[in-house]
Amino acid sequence: MSGATPEQERRLQLAARALGRAGLVHAYGHCSVRLDEARFLVCAPRPLELVGDAPGTVCRIDGALPDVVLGEVRVHQQIYAQRPDVGAVCRFMPPALMALSTHGIVPRPRHGIGAYFAQLPLWDDPRLLRDDALAGALALAMGSAPAIVMRGNGAIVAEQTLERAVTLAWFLEDAARVERDVRAMGLDPACGLLSEAEIAARQVWAGGVAERMWEYLTRD
Repeated sequence: MSGATPEQERRLQLAARALGRAGLVHAYGHCSVRLDEARFLVCAPRPLELVGDAPGTVCRIDGALPDVVLGEVRVHQQIYAQRPDVGAVCRFMPPALMALSTHGIVPRPRHGIGAYFAQLPLWDDPRLLRDDALAGALALAMGSAPAIVMRGNGAIVAEQTLERAVTLAWFLEDAARVERDVRAMGLDPACGLLSEAEIAARQVWAGGVAERMWEYLTRD
């Protein structure tokens, strides 16, 4: 294969526009989907809500990025290289999470949606990821977690499918909203956390969890 299929292009465009419309990105942000063991497709370098039907760019996982691709896309490259289980990556800047991250705070599992982030590392460096060493170190710090929060710089989620990755992006901001509100109300942040059993019971994808959120975010 020399490129992506029309269906792969269409779904990535849908994902980009959904992230934009949900307020999870502004002028910056990007998403990608793995095509095979050697390549991935990244969305057009535009504000995601305005991607329209602009085609993405096919990148090699183990090679130099094409000149038309944004420099931070190298973190997608590094995550795909280190994690064969990952089929899609989203890089986004949700407002509640961004505010918490400036103080090194990450959301904790307090409600059903937050249960997906029992493991949530913090990347304590606000710089853009514009060299391979930094991008590789972030991917290593992320490990097998579904997401990583970047201090003052948004977050990255990674999952098996594009639908799940977009769902996790929305879930992470909702978890950040709950965390922010708990702290704003003056409640003890050490209280009200889900137990390990409760987390395990909610960390599921059965029952159309991602499919329903995908339908909601890509409506119309």
